[in-house]
Amino acid sequence: MLILGLETSCDETAAAVVANGRLVLSSVVASQTELHAEYAGVVPELASRAHAERVLPIVRGALESAGVGLGMIDAVAVGNRPGLIGSLLVGVAAAKALAWSLGKPLIGVDHVHAHLYAGALAEDEAETSPDGLGTSLFPALGLVVSGGHTSLYELDSWLNPRRLGATIDDAMGEAFDKAATILGLPYPGGPNLDRLASEPGANERAVDFPVSRLGRESLDFSFSGLKTSMLYAVHGVPGERSGGPAPPPLTAERRRDLAASFQRAACAAAVLKIERAVEVAGQRGVRYRALLTGGGVTANSRLRQELAQVAARRGLPLVIPPVAWCVDNAAMIAGLAGERLRCGRADDLSLQAVPTTAV
Repeated sequence: MLILGLETSCDETAAAVVANGRLVLSSVVASQTELHAEYAGVVPELASRAHAERVLPIVRGALESAGVGLGMIDAVAVGNRPGLIGSLLVGVAAAKALAWSLGKPLIGVDHVHAHLYAGALAEDEAETSPDGLGTSLFPALGLVVSGGHTSLYELDSWLNPRRLGATIDDAMGEAFDKAATILGLPYPGGPNLDRLASEPGANERAVDFPVSRLGRESLDFSFSGLKTSMLYAVHGVPGERSGGPAPPPLTAERRRDLAASFQRAACAAAVLKIERAVEVAGQRGVRYRALLTGGGVTANSRLRQELAQVAARRGLPLVIPPVAWCVDNAAMIAGLAGERLRCGRADDLSLQAVPTTAV
C-alpha cells in the first residue's frame, strides 16, 4: 500500500510517499524560513502563496525520490486540520485534484495527531515488522509540543486520541520563539535558543524561572508567565525601573545563562504534567504502556533528554521521532493515513480545511 501525503498547514510545503503506513520511501520538505525571517514569524498570506508555488514541484520530487509513478499510488492523504486556513486550503485543493484524477481514495489527517504517529515511521524495512509498533503500545500517553500546540493525549489506538490537557495560553514552541526574540536571537528562535543554552558553561540555575502547575490535578499547560519572567529578567519589572535596581547587563554570558534557565523551566513543566498524567491514570486503573511524543519542540536537545529520563523512571518505552520528523512533514500524514485506510476511514471530495484540531 503506497500513500502519497501532502502537508501545508503552516510554513513547510511537504510531500512524502509511505509504504504500508510505516516505511518512508521519500520525504521532501521545502522550508519557508528565509521568506519569513525578516518578520520574525510566519506571515499567513506569504505562506499560502509560497505553498501554491511549491506544492506541485514538491510532489514531483517526492515521487521521483521514492522511485514511483502516480499510477502506483493507492491513496492520497493531506493534513486538512489544524493550521493556517490559507495554507491548508492549498494542500487540500491539491490533494483533492490528485485523488480525483487518479480515482484513488482521499484521506484527511489531523496534523496534531499525526505528530504522535511520527515516531512509528522508519526508513529501514527491517524496522517495520507488524509487531514492532502495534497494539502492544496501547493504552499510551501522548505529548505534542510545537509552535502552535502543547497537548497531552490518552490513546487506546492510533486513531482514538483523547485530549487530557492543553495549553491555556502560549504553546511551548511559541514561548521558546518569544524568549529568543527577547534575547535578541535570530529567527527561527527556538532552535537558536537551544543552541545558546547548550553552550559550554551555561548556568541553567542562574535565574529561577517559574514552572507553571495550575491546579493541583490540572493537566493543562501555561507558558505565558514564563515568557513574562524572561521579559522582566532582561528589561526589568515595569514600575520598578525608576526606584529599583536595574537588571544586569545583557552580556553574552548573561544571555547564555538566561537561555539555559528558560529552557530548564519550560522542559520541567512538560515533565511535571507527564508525571501527573501517569499518576491520574493510575488512580483510574489505567496503566500506560508507552509514551508517544511529537512536534517541533521535541527536536529540542534538553527536552529529548528529559523525555528519555521520565520515560525510564516510569518504565515506559519512549516513542520519539528522529529530529527530521519532529518538524512538520508529510511522512507522518501519509503514515497515519495508512492506519485510517486500513480501518476504512477514507474521505470524499467534500473534505474541508479546518483551522482547529479535532480533539
